[in-house]
Amino acid sequence: MKTAIVISDSHGNLRAIRKLYEVMEESDYVFHLGDYRRDIAEFEERFPEKVYSVYGNCDGYSGEGEVTIEGVKVFYTHGHDYGVKQSLYGLYSHATAIGADIVLYGHTHIKAVDTKDNIKFVNPGTLKEYSPCKLSYAYIVFDKGKAYETLVDLY
Repeated sequence: MKTAIVISDSHGNLRAIRKLYEVMEESDYVFHLGDYRRDIAEFEERFPEKVYSVYGNCDGYSGEGEVTIEGVKVFYTHGHDYGVKQSLYGLYSHATAIGADIVLYGHTHIKAVDTKDNIKFVNPGTLKEYSPCKLSYAYIVFDKGKAYETLVDLY
């Protein structure tokens, strides 16, 4: 069994990131899905082997990655290159093409879990201060080829 915390769209809210340090330290994997990737730099210096991060549209770059955890193929991206504000079709097409079991994405600032054809799509929401949405993150347990996700409001 392995665990992961997934955060996205922190937009400079280091206070929220620091509130999550304990959960991040206890997790086997820490995903930051962009918009401001640098917010996790302090944690990444301490635990570089745990951190999987990509740039978002506000970082000026794009990025995506893949990792297999406990037999679950994870694809992670910020999401803006896939048009996630309009639909998940672009992500779904890519996930199908690469055989992903779960897709982690951000960009919309809206926490969500969706499933299509046994592919899970998890958006942890945002950690942006003064957002109209509640600040949130995702916590995922990977065990024996399955992923069990929970969306958690920070405050």
